[in-house]
Amino acid sequence: MSGRGGTGGEPEGGPRWRVTVDRGVCIGSGMCAATAPGGFELDAARQSHPRRSERDADEDVLAAAEGCPVEAIAITLADTGEAVFPPEE
Repeated sequence: MSGRGGTGGEPEGGPRWRVTVDRGVCIGSGMCAATAPGGFELDAARQSHPRRSERDADEDVLAAAEGCPVEAIAITLADTGEAVFPPEE
């Protein structure tokens, strides 16, 4: 998987991520909540949203973003705004 933005083996206090879901794009498949139940939940309208907008780097959250069928999930580094996913080209 690409675009990990410095994750993998990071010690405690590693990078912090800002996680957003474009609710205009989200189709409510629930794949994100199934992949990363600690990271995402669906509301009554079956729209996804992050459980916390800012969090420690988390491989499950990244896997959920990568697996979103409509690429509605974006992850950036909280301190710099640099893209983690989708990666900048």
